[in-house]
Amino acid sequence: MTAEVTAGGNLFIGGAWVEPDGGHYEVIDPATERVVGLAPEASREQVHAAASAAREAFGPWSRTPPEERAAILARTAEHIQRHLVPYADLAQAESGATTGTARGMQVAVGASRFKRYAKGALEPVEQPLPPQINEAGPFGKAAVMGALAVRQPVGVVTCITSYNNPWANPAGKIAPALAMGNTVLVKPAPQDPLSVYRMAEALEAAGAPPGVVNVVSGSGAEAGEAAVDSPDVDMVSFTGSTAVGQRIAEVCGRGMKRQLMELGGKGAAIVFDDADLGSAVSGIGTTFSFYSGQICTAPTRVLAQRGVYDALVAQLAGYAGRLTVGDPREPGTVVGPVISAAHRDRVESYVELGRKEGARLVAGGERPALDRGFWVRPTLLADCTPDMRVVREEIFGPVVVVLPFEDEEEAVALANDSDYGLIDYVWSGDVARAFRVARRLWAGGVGVNTVGRNMEAPFGGFKRSGVGRDVGSYALHAYSEVQAIVWPG
Repeated sequence: MTAEVTAGGNLFIGGAWVEPDGGHYEVIDPATERVVGLAPEASREQVHAAASAAREAFGPWSRTPPEERAAILARTAEHIQRHLVPYADLAQAESGATTGTARGMQVAVGASRFKRYAKGALEPVEQPLPPQINEAGPFGKAAVMGALAVRQPVGVVTCITSYNNPWANPAGKIAPALAMGNTVLVKPAPQDPLSVYRMAEALEAAGAPPGVVNVVSGSGAEAGEAAVDSPDVDMVSFTGSTAVGQRIAEVCGRGMKRQLMELGGKGAAIVFDDADLGSAVSGIGTTFSFYSGQICTAPTRVLAQRGVYDALVAQLAGYAGRLTVGDPREPGTVVGPVISAAHRDRVESYVELGRKEGARLVAGGERPALDRGFWVRPTLLADCTPDMRVVREEIFGPVVVVLPFEDEEEAVALANDSDYGLIDYVWSGDVARAFRVARRLWAGGVGVNTVGRNMEAPFGGFKRSGVGRDVGSYALHAYSEVQAIVWPG
């Protein structure tokens, strides 16, 4: 089933659907290369108007009782769930996700995040602190001083979202920001923005007041730049590449704007001799299939102890070879397309670079024989060395590189020898060793014998993988400022 082509949507600004100044641009299905729909091209002035609308709405929304904010978020979740299949069809057409991923990991997770932060809106925002006894001095008489730490909304938050998940990623920003009393300006990825406009429709239907949520889009950099530099914006929440994140951070720094940055990753997967290889292979193998490797948390950099190196490489190659690449709408498909022709070419250039650098191509490396679409076959590069660019740089595709190590010390050193530090992984039958190694890894998260996640655990990166933490209650903290109130007892 294919999503219907949208004739040409409008921007969502101040509670109204506004004709874009720049006309429309085509959104392309990466599996068929057909036009999915036409996305609005916002002008710089329209983006600033959207930020101004968010600023105007901030005062009333921030004073709205938490129970009312919670009810709107809950109704949004219900609306999304009722429209799950058509929303998933559109997400699939825009992003190339398989049917199971589009329904279960994109739209359903988007709905669950609105449901989670409907509850989050009711979480306490005040924390009493122990009283302090102050001796008499220059500032007054002796007194017992009470104190209260209060979390206040930041203000207007620009949310710039990634193309790999046009539902879960925007919902993970919008829902906690609104729960805390902020208003938002959303600038979705240019490749798949249409789903985010459906999210705006869901919020509108749920009763979100005008200006609380605004969505603008554009095919180039202009809309995103305007959404960052607007004087009405107090905070920028960005998911995307480290290079773009750095440019955003520079602009935020000039205006002292708050930031939440979830950037690139090159996750190390350490596999010790005593590991359950079946578990390790199935976990690492998600890089080949999940979003076609277009995910920053993927275990793309495999460090295998000498005793299991050959067996692990052979099993990973076998795993990659068994995966069905093709039409994401077909039930048996595991690996869909990457997002665009340009990105396919980029991933292929990395594979060729790896071969030139001396890596051994074990699986993949050739383009599938499909007439249309942007395909990359799951690829495994073995016998890599730490200095290779394919080991050091984020490829963001279904490509895994494998390096050998001798002992625990070398494994930790190799894992930490990276500009990135988002999520690493450890596989070992010795749980004590696995946790000992995990504590030594310079990464925002570590999976021990799993690639699964706890969705209440803080999420974010060390080093060039980002700034700040979100997910669970940590997202509410990320979209708030802390105010101290003190008084004499």
